[in-house]
Amino acid sequence: MASAAEQLASNLNFSTFAKAEDLKKRLWFTLGALLVYRLGTYIPLPGLNPDAFAQAFQGQSSGILGLFNMFSGGAVERMAIFALGIMPYISASIIVQLMTSVVPSLEQLKKEGEQGRKIINQYTRYGTVLLGTLQAYGIAVGLESGAGLVNDPGWFFRISTVISLLGGTMFLMWLGEQITSRGIGNGISLIIFAGIVAALPGALAGTLELGRTGALSIGVILAVVVMAVVVIALIVFVERAQRRLLIQYPKRQVGNRMFQGDTSHLPLKLNTAGVIPAIFASSLLLLPATLAGFSNTAELPTWATAIIAALGHGQPLYMLLYAGMIAFFAFFYTAIVFNPKDTADNLKKHGGFIPGIRPGERTAEYIDYVLTRITVIGAAYLMFVCILPEILIAQTGVPFYLGGTSLLIVVSVTLDTVAQIQGHLIAQQYEGLIKKSKLRGGKRGR
Repeated sequence: MASAAEQLASNLNFSTFAKAEDLKKRLWFTLGALLVYRLGTYIPLPGLNPDAFAQAFQGQSSGILGLFNMFSGGAVERMAIFALGIMPYISASIIVQLMTSVVPSLEQLKKEGEQGRKIINQYTRYGTVLLGTLQAYGIAVGLESGAGLVNDPGWFFRISTVISLLGGTMFLMWLGEQITSRGIGNGISLIIFAGIVAALPGALAGTLELGRTGALSIGVILAVVVMAVVVIALIVFVERAQRRLLIQYPKRQVGNRMFQGDTSHLPLKLNTAGVIPAIFASSLLLLPATLAGFSNTAELPTWATAIIAALGHGQPLYMLLYAGMIAFFAFFYTAIVFNPKDTADNLKKHGGFIPGIRPGERTAEYIDYVLTRITVIGAAYLMFVCILPEILIAQTGVPFYLGGTSLLIVVSVTLDTVAQIQGHLIAQQYEGLIKKSKLRGGKRGR
């Protein structure tokens, strides 16, 4: 028999949405915030020669700059004030998460609940300022080293570039937090999502243009479409897949009443690490090619040139390292974000236990065993989703935006946002039912 929440979810319709005034306000706020973000990706840095930079970017679009350009919604290609995007904040968040597993004081803050989380978020903001300043200064120096990219090189250009880029990143961080609290969905994820989705129409148009000119056959285009549908279906299935561990709670007595023991589940996601392994692996593998692009290839040693050629898109070494790094970061990041020992201690504190497993250390070992097994499946899924589009991109020349990482981000963020919208609609129906029951109760009371 379906639960009350499932029955309500099956009855959701347009009339329910029309009555949800708070949800509509949140949706309009989210759309307005994303519109502001898109406008900011078209405001160029002061003192830059846009035509010269556009020509220089074309030679580096296949490296790490292309990856950052995808996450920033084309702001890197235009070198706008949002060129750094939200990546410094994401990097700072990951670093702080790593430190919470190593530094005892940060680990204690993590266990203090809401107050500790606020302090950790503040540390993350400080880290964002530090990383953003370093990256912005590196970009300013790199732009000055290019021939004709800067109209008036010097310290004034460097300082203005650092202030503009850092200010853009901090504004995006604030905007993402506002979307999370006053809008729908996770603000940081939606900003990355908006950047990728904004570039998808151009990528699709470029693919169709290649088909029109004969550079791509109809069969290849159909294969790409089928691949995208299969990958999206796989992402939807796996991202919602869970391994549920049965948790039982013993009988308890409150006063003179005896309460029956409850049963619940501990859900373990099949892909706990999310999209982070794919982003990390892509960034590290594209870094050598990007550094080589900024240097004179003729001056590089023969072995360095051979390594850079072997790390090109579609090459066997690139694919092998890409898959290995995805698997490594999948296990590494899962170990950071999920601590079986803390979970086992919380279960023991509240009297819960897994049937047949002794509470405490044995429960932690069992949870770790199950988590390791499902992470193997999650890592294999990530490797398949990211490697298959890379092979098609290398063999057919399909635009970079149709890669597995971009599809993974778009589908995952869409699923989370739709789930939040459905949660608001269900809450709206619950409120309506409660109001009706109170009115009926009042009539009967008279």
